[in-house]
Amino acid sequence: MHRLLLVAALIAASTAIAAPPPAGCPASASEYHQFDFWIGKWEVRDPSGKAVLGHSRIEAVSDGCGISEHWAGAKGSNGVSYNAWDADSKRWQQFWIGNQPNGVLQLEGGIEQGSMVLSGSKTNVQTGKPQRQRITWTPNHDGNVRQLWESSDDDGKTWTTAFDGIYHKQTN
Repeated sequence: MHRLLLVAALIAASTAIAAPPPAGCPASASEYHQFDFWIGKWEVRDPSGKAVLGHSRIEAVSDGCGISEHWAGAKGSNGVSYNAWDADSKRWQQFWIGNQPNGVLQLEGGIEQGSMVLSGSKTNVQTGKPQRQRITWTPNHDGNVRQLWESSDDDGKTWTTAFDGIYHKQTN
């Protein structure tokens, strides 16, 4: 009987060792960490550093396969974004859900000259016409992150600033 239990234990152990790793993203790959500079708890201020525009919490999700953002604006806006590296397209994807009119935005892109640049299009709520969106996150040397959101109604010939905020990391 003891031999039977010993054999069963050895078979179980060898099966566990030989089992393939779980399917999913290889979160150890560097592409999955290109946006990690944005992870943290932040107070977001205007470029002058004075007015608080809101607070944001960005955290790793799904075992490091993506990041989520939880935004609370000082004037009542709020939203959540999910961001992930898509190995098939070799691009970063963002899906934003917000409480403002036309509050869904889908973006894609990647690292350009040290910044994360994601872009997409949606309908301009005032004109009903297509509008290009481009958001750039730039890690600064002081540990802060600048987020510049721009929109274009002329297919990228000219851009207007929709949001410009500096993310200041909070320690609590």
